[in-house]
Amino acid sequence: MAASSSASNPILCASFNQDNSCFVIGTKDGFRIFDSNSGRLLYERVIGAFVIVEMLFSSSLLAIVGAGEQASLSPRRLCLFNTQTGTALRELNFLTSILSVCVNRKRLIVVLQGKTFIYDINSLVILDTIDTVPNSKGLCAFSPCLDGCFLALPASSTKGSVLVYNVIDLHSHCEIDAHKSPLAAIVFSSNGMYIATASEQGTLIRVHSVSEATKSYSFRRGTYPSTIFSLSFGPCIGLPDVLVASSSSGSIHAFFLGMAIDQSYVVVRKVDKAADVSESKSKSIAFRATVSIITYNGYFLEYFLDINHLNESCWTLDREFNLVTAISDSESSATSS
Repeated sequence: MAASSSASNPILCASFNQDNSCFVIGTKDGFRIFDSNSGRLLYERVIGAFVIVEMLFSSSLLAIVGAGEQASLSPRRLCLFNTQTGTALRELNFLTSILSVCVNRKRLIVVLQGKTFIYDINSLVILDTIDTVPNSKGLCAFSPCLDGCFLALPASSTKGSVLVYNVIDLHSHCEIDAHKSPLAAIVFSSNGMYIATASEQGTLIRVHSVSEATKSYSFRRGTYPSTIFSLSFGPCIGLPDVLVASSSSGSIHAFFLGMAIDQSYVVVRKVDKAADVSESKSKSIAFRATVSIITYNGYFLEYFLDINHLNESCWTLDREFNLVTAISDSESSATSS
């Protein structure tokens, strides 16, 4: 997800790929790809500032958008970049700045302030154009699953309504009235069956069934307003075990769904402001989750979250490293030799 970063923060954008096996960051100098499991720097390109960098699973294809600090890196130009050859495959130019980009193996989604374009990712033929309400933050969510391949966009600028659109069959699927205040964050479960939303108030997070457009869960993040930066479901076949949220309060909250654990229970961990959050590898302890966090100030943090049968939680920091100063294996070998 793209993240608004102040001048003091080195990370301009950060996102995990669709199966959380890799993640990528955009900086003022270029972009870097890391292996999520090992933390190894896989690829680096130093060619200027980028505000959007999105991977297609673990392939060599990236969708990148520049920050506009150089004429060749216009925020109105989307480049499909091949990391194997180090060259641009195609470029798409737009009349206004690109605010978000989403990809899967069938579709390329480009979000502008008032329009959203749906492309066939192989031919780059425009399949549909959706006129949207003003969407200055480029808020959207996209399901990588082709069986439930949905796109979610704000449906109102005055309340928290969500338009859910089927990007394979190219028709509106439903509209969900999730909150009274405008939306701040949206995410699909990996199978596209559930959607989680947060409003600009940031006090409540709601989960809806996509097929029936009905509310399944409602979680209270806190009493006082806070900006939700990122929402992330754990991987799932049916109902996800856990939903993780990061906010401007510096907190990470974990909410549990469909488990033999009190579903109103909230676990909080304080970290620096998180640019993106990923949850993976859940297993029984009663429950364990691995929570991966990319912070605005350029760090990768990975925690084990354990819940016992008494509903007691424990956060354990497993890994931490600096994303900006990390060097690749080839650089490390050259230095040591």
